[in-house]
Order: sequence, then structure tokens, then C-alpha cells
Amino acid sequence: MTANTFDTLSAAQDLEATGIEPAQAEALAAQLRTAAGADHDALATKADLNATIAGLEGRIYRALWMQGAAFAALILAARLF
Repeated sequence: MTANTFDTLSAAQDLEATGIEPAQAEALAAQLRTAAGADHDALATKADLNATIAGLEGRIYRALWMQGAAFAALILAARLF
């Protein structure tokens, strides 16, 4: 992973120039530095989400087929007795 550089002093000064209190500007700059240096490889990608959704869809369809089969068996059993 490449190293990201983020100038928190410049960011805090820019925020202060817009009227934000110095303490708030410093806190925001610190959070921005944390976000800029975050491990983006650990975040879910669109492909990850699509794979998860596909797996859930398969489980839902299996459950629906099983419920349908159980309901059909129940109706058949009720007609036989």
C-alpha cells in the first residue's frame, strides 16, 4: 500500500479560515488524516457485496423451495387422511 501524506496543519488552517473554531478545525483535520491513512484494502468492494448478495439469494430460494415442498406434502397428507 502506498503511503498517503496529509498536511493536518494546512487543513486546520483552511478550516479556521472558513470560520471554524481552532479546536474543532484541529479535530476535523486529525479525523481527515485518520481517514486518509485508513486501510482501504479492508473495505468491502462492489464485488464483495455482489458475492454476498448472490449467496443470500441462493439461501432464500432454497428456503422457499423447501417451504413449498413442505406445504405440498402437508396438503397431500391432508387429502390422504
